[in-house]
Amino acid sequence: MRILLVEDNQALAEGLSTILRGSGYAVDAVADGASAEAVAAAEAYDLVILDLNLPEMDGLDVLRAMRARANKAAVMILTARGTPEERVKGLDLGADDYMIKPFDISEFEARIRVLLRRQAGLRSSIVNYGGVTFDLNSRTFSSQGVTLDLPAREVALLELLFLRAGKVVSKDAIMASLTGFDDDLSANAIEQYVSRLRRRLAPHGLTVKTARGIGYYLETTAPTA
Repeated sequence: MRILLVEDNQALAEGLSTILRGSGYAVDAVADGASAEAVAAAEAYDLVILDLNLPEMDGLDVLRAMRARANKAAVMILTARGTPEERVKGLDLGADDYMIKPFDISEFEARIRVLLRRQAGLRSSIVNYGGVTFDLNSRTFSSQGVTLDLPAREVALLELLFLRAGKVVSKDAIMASLTGFDDDLSANAIEQYVSRLRRRLAPHGLTVKTARGIGYYLETTAPTA
């Protein structure tokens, strides 16, 4: 899952970016409204976390521009502007959630999980496919009650394939979802992650199939010993 964080307070932006990356999300951070509007127009995000008091362009104008382009990313407004009028305006312009600073980190993370679950079209935080269960809240995979020990990048890749099980996910979509501006991830690296996932999933009734020249998809299979 890829997140755009729009926050002009550098310390807060760095802190939130660290927390989000620690949860396995790919995060891009920008500090002004004009950059946010340009990046949101050029890149695909699952979620935009948007401050309102921004240099160069107000956050509500960024939101208005996004929705005018039919940008379907979930938007969480995160701001000190908390009057009822401001909240109503933000929600009416197309925000999916509105959170007031200062805020509780646990609640912030929980709201993000809700928004991303909604983006994926899921009602429950527990998803089953083949012999594997995915818990969106803890972002862990398990089989027969035993947690699969996966590195963060493989968790992110499997999550992307798992939530689109049976459908081909293009290599470009995988690259965009797994990386932020500052990440360096090659096509060869993705192939290595896929190869490792195949080996890890084989005993649990899942495999990652290749759609030649297009991308990858998840499919059930007979568990291996």
